[in-house]
Amino acid sequence: MTGKPAYRLLLVVAATLLLSACESTNIAAIKNDPSKYQNKTVHVAGTVTTSFGALSMGGYEIEDPTGRIFVISNHGIPAKGARVVVEGTVFSGVMLAGQALGVAIKETKHQVR
Repeated sequence: MTGKPAYRLLLVVAATLLLSACESTNIAAIKNDPSKYQNKTVHVAGTVTTSFGALSMGGYEIEDPTGRIFVISNHGIPAKGARVVVEGTVFSGVMLAGQALGVAIKETKHQVR
């Protein structure tokens, strides 16, 4: 019987680690302290408010209840109004079409919900 409780404990610990690794970061936290997230992978959930691109490259802006942030992508661009979860790396000094955007996320992947 000692094998089953140990197996269950291991399963609970693994599930907890998996779920905490995918926890979403709110946009205000990233924008209020970008150095904390600089070059780190984050997960952000929100609604696409603006999108533009061509040939699967471009960018889009997402909004959660705490704010908005631009996402730079070469993995396809979701449509305006889509609910997405974005995984990517936070970086600063973003210039897009000659306009300074400040802090943005370079997407590694996104999922439309």
